[in-house]
Amino acid sequence: MRRILYPVNRFNVPLAGKWALKFIVVGLVAGLGSIIFHYLCQLGIHYFMDFMAGYRPPQPMGEPRLLPPTIREFNRWVLLFLPAIGGIFSGWLVYTFAPEAEGHGTDAAIDAYHNKGGFIRARVPFVKVLASSITMTTGGSGGREGPIAQIGAGFGSYLATKFKLSNRERRIMMAAGIGAGVGSIFRAPLAGALFAAEVLYRDPDFESEVIIPAGITSVVAYCLFCLKFGWGSLFESPPFKFQNPLELGPYLVLALILVGAGILYIQMFYGTANYFRSIKFLPNHLKPAVGGLLTGMVGFFWPQCLAFGYGFVQKALFSELTIGFLLALAFGKILTTSFTIGSGGSGGVFGPSMVIGGALGGAVGQVFHNIMPALVSQPGAFVVVGMAGFFTAVSNTPISTIIIVSEMTNSYHLLLPSLLVCSITYMASRPWTIFHSQVKSKLDSPAHAGDFFVDVLESFKVSDLMHLIKPVRMIPQDMFLLDFKQCFGEMTQHYFPVGDEHGRMIGIFSINDVRGVLFAPEIEHLVVMKDIATDDIIKTTPSEDLHSILKKFTTKNIDSLPVVVEDNPTQLLGMINRREVISFYNQKVEKIKLSRSEK
Repeated sequence: MRRILYPVNRFNVPLAGKWALKFIVVGLVAGLGSIIFHYLCQLGIHYFMDFMAGYRPPQPMGEPRLLPPTIREFNRWVLLFLPAIGGIFSGWLVYTFAPEAEGHGTDAAIDAYHNKGGFIRARVPFVKVLASSITMTTGGSGGREGPIAQIGAGFGSYLATKFKLSNRERRIMMAAGIGAGVGSIFRAPLAGALFAAEVLYRDPDFESEVIIPAGITSVVAYCLFCLKFGWGSLFESPPFKFQNPLELGPYLVLALILVGAGILYIQMFYGTANYFRSIKFLPNHLKPAVGGLLTGMVGFFWPQCLAFGYGFVQKALFSELTIGFLLALAFGKILTTSFTIGSGGSGGVFGPSMVIGGALGGAVGQVFHNIMPALVSQPGAFVVVGMAGFFTAVSNTPISTIIIVSEMTNSYHLLLPSLLVCSITYMASRPWTIFHSQVKSKLDSPAHAGDFFVDVLESFKVSDLMHLIKPVRMIPQDMFLLDFKQCFGEMTQHYFPVGDEHGRMIGIFSINDVRGVLFAPEIEHLVVMKDIATDDIIKTTPSEDLHSILKKFTTKNIDSLPVVVEDNPTQLLGMINRREVISFYNQKVEKIKLSRSEK
């Protein structure tokens, strides 16, 4: 009975409850933030795009309008200048109160995770939400995941700081907030949790300690959001099905097109950002206004490239748009997103990526449908796969992207072609990413520097350093201090094991232990070395890992440890020095880094 109950006794129920409560609170705040942000976006679209410019972009079926449309006539000239006006207010908000809120918020959250111990200033989410809602509802091209991710991440960071949690715990809380924001605003709770764990790295790696906390926060935020705005997916789509393996050929062509478009998008985005950053004569506050004006110039000719664009993805799913319209939407969206966010405007990059990928997928699907209608009977299916493939190409997040697109469109029957396309786009575009704060792997993350140090040390044993273990002279226990002083000058060792008449180690002393009596001639005929040595010997064996012995070095601040036989702790093999353990570790780390760089 004791054995059965023992694991239960080890489970700390109060501690688990406290952590679960913290994650639930983060999820509630992220869900509430999603609701507020959604209201701000809907109101902004109504009063800016509709009331001022007479432009009423279509909505996805999962998000009906909160206010009835106006009867104002469409005015292209208002659209020309409206994004610039939004850029003025957005730039003033960001660069006056929280400059780190510029650009796309997910990248800032990734940077905080790796380099700032998960710390985000409390004001950043508020500034990000206001600036992003102004930017995107006045015509700027951006996504909603960046602002809402920073709401969840910012509150998670604030809560961890308030409770004086460690940097590791703050990072987990912050990442869980990212998952809650993404999972709620896109109605994709599973994908939100996976995205928060996957987006941190370029390699196919997950932050495993984030998945469960992000799952809790994402479920809570999703439920709160859907209780207000209704359940169901963001998009409605026909019952797509993959039934013919030959259809993988057109999907392969789509994958190659998505890779090229993804590289173009990243290069255009950061080329624009670098250009605006290099402009010194123009204050940062005004740069988003210039980017907004350039966005308005594109929108003057192609209004569909402004704001969110999700409604056009909805139409593409039902094949209601022409090939020319879809291509113009994709490449126009690349331009407007680069101008809007690259100039310092506030918004996310996930939403535009969905629109670009969906438009390209829809165009490719219709081309193959016209050529081979019997094989490609549902061109709208290419919209779903295109969304997943394109964002994978620009973000290095294949798994969470497949899931999030499936949840957003309720199209789970397309998992197989999505997996193929996302695998190809991921492998072909690994050198590029829209998230510059991503690191290659945990090995390259400052957040895991200590973990990696421990992992490397634990993977090696003292037996791996046998060639570095130095034989030392054992001092007889009955040797007088006078005799030790005579032979002391001939020895270079700093630690002196003491042995009995059978050669068994019974104690040890260091130079510091004899320093006080070394120049006391009145006792050198009376004191024997057994009296000076301590029998509380800190030792190691060949099977002990290097992390454990390094802890022994640091606990007592000693520089050398005796190595003894495994089954006989009195039989000395030699001494191992702390400096040589550290040198061995550095050599192994350099070797690991070199092998990774060659790959």
